[in-house]
Amino acid sequence: MERRSLLATALAAPVASAFQPASGLSLVKPPVLKPGDTVSCVTPSTFVVNPETRIQAERIVNALGLKAKFSANTGKRWGYLGGSVEERVADLHAAFRDPETKAVFCVRGGYGAAMLLDRLDYNLIRRNPKILLGYSDITALHLGIHQTSRIVTLHGPTVLDSLNEYTFNLLKRALFEAKPLGELKNPPERNPLKPLHPVRTMRGGKATGALIGGNLTLISTTMGTPWEIRTEGKILFLEDVGEQPYSMDRMLTQLRLAGKFNGIKGLILGECADCRPREFRPSFESTLSLPEVFDHVLAELEVPVVSGLVFGHTEDQFPLPLGVEATLDADAGTVTVLESHLRG
Repeated sequence: MERRSLLATALAAPVASAFQPASGLSLVKPPVLKPGDTVSCVTPSTFVVNPETRIQAERIVNALGLKAKFSANTGKRWGYLGGSVEERVADLHAAFRDPETKAVFCVRGGYGAAMLLDRLDYNLIRRNPKILLGYSDITALHLGIHQTSRIVTLHGPTVLDSLNEYTFNLLKRALFEAKPLGELKNPPERNPLKPLHPVRTMRGGKATGALIGGNLTLISTTMGTPWEIRTEGKILFLEDVGEQPYSMDRMLTQLRLAGKFNGIKGLILGECADCRPREFRPSFESTLSLPEVFDHVLAELEVPVVSGLVFGHTEDQFPLPLGVEATLDADAGTVTVLESHLRG
């Protein structure tokens, strides 16, 4: 594709009727899946061009008892993206429009999903509610689709994740059962004296509210847009990967200054894999650990806060449905989902 064509694609005008504010719309729950159902596998972010990667994705879908249907542009590459904006939007629209497709699974995250937010036809998506599954960069789609189409979406593994027994079993429940997920907590520790997934109660107590959240970087980069996260009255969950403590500090401070912690019912912080100091330039010689950053930025919160739960970038991963009621018990380190995120 010529450079001029690439630029035209990148700057393509948004779909004129795509954005409709969600005020007043009722929450819609997607249908539960049944064994043998077809799911569309899409790449709204980074490219997936290795043919063996596609085979692995299909293996995961089949292991779940489902059939994989890859989007038309899966395998395409535009720089670091899984196709042009128009191609990725077309794949999402096709997946939600397709009567054979019962859910939309993201093959991977990476970067680029936020580019699609002002091009999506949210009315089309609302008319065809389906499970949207993914995390990391897919947070942009969770915020856009949940907040504009008012569909419950599922923050959970992509089909390229290594689904261990803990993650696999919880994901199956989240896909095939039209009942509340119930209590979610970290897996049992083999050595409680040196836990693999340490949980810390930063402020004790219980709180109930609708779940909202995702990857901190994506939440930060959608601030100031129509898809900016709405947190008041909600239980907010945040996670990230590979960010240094000062970067996490910056993004959390942005949310604090924007008032996004005001009025929340509770806060759940994920494990945040590999979020440790790495740069040792003079200004970073004396740095803070991530737990110190959490304590510093979040010290004034007067709601239950817990850190170290396994959602997002961790092999042990429990799914979290956006939009449904849950109770956070910060002392016990548990999240209990009180209502079903699917309809039978």
